[in-house]
Amino acid sequence: MKYENKAFLFDLDGVIIDSEPNYDKFWNNTAKKYNISIDNFPAVIKGNTLKAILEKYFHNYPIEIQKQIIKESSDFELNMDYPPIPGALDFIRLLKDNNLPVALVTSSDNKKVHSVISRLKLESVFNSIVTANRISEGKPNPECFLLAAQDLKKNPHDCIVFEDSFAGIEAAHSANMKIIALSTTNPTHLLQEKSNIVIPNFNGITIQTLNSWVI
Repeated sequence: MKYENKAFLFDLDGVIIDSEPNYDKFWNNTAKKYNISIDNFPAVIKGNTLKAILEKYFHNYPIEIQKQIIKESSDFELNMDYPPIPGALDFIRLLKDNNLPVALVTSSDNKKVHSVISRLKLESVFNSIVTANRISEGKPNPECFLLAAQDLKKNPHDCIVFEDSFAGIEAAHSANMKIIALSTTNPTHLLQEKSNIVIPNFNGITIQTLNSWVI
C-alpha cells in the first residue's frame, strides 16, 4: 500500500476539534476590549501562537495588560468545550490501529493540549506532540512540522499534514509536505488553490481512502 511509509501530522483547532467559532468570538471580544482596530482580527491571527500574537499586536501594551490577556486566554481555553470534528477521532484511531505514525502539531500550549487530550481520551495515541512550548517560531514558519518529522524519523516529503488555517498550510508547504485541508475554517475554493486535497471532515474515511490520497 502507498500509505504504509507515510506519517500523518494533525493540527488541533479546526482539524481535530471544532473550536474555531469560539476562538473567533474570544478574539473579537479581546480586540474590542483592548482597542485593536484590525478588521476580522481572528482571521488575521489564526494559526499563530499566543506569544506571536502578543509580540506582533500587543507589544506596545504594558506588561500587566499582556499578562492579563494570557490569563484571559488560558481561562477561556480551560473552560471551553472541545467538540470533535466529525470523524476525526475515529480516523486518528484508525491510523493508530494500523501502526501508522501520528503527530499532533499545534500552536496551542502544553496546558491546553493536555486538557484536550485528556477530555477526548487520546492519551497514548500520538507518536509525537509539538506544541508552542517546543518551538521558537510559530506557523507559518515550518519549524513545528519539521520537528514532528524529526520525532517520527520521517523525511518531510513522506509526511501528510491535515490543516485548516492558511498559516498552517503555508508552514506545511515550506516543509515540503503534502497537505489535506479541512474546510472547517476557510472556504473550499480558497483552500483548493493551496492544498492537495480538501475535505469537509473525516466522516467515512477508510484505509482505502488513504491509498487514493497518497501520490
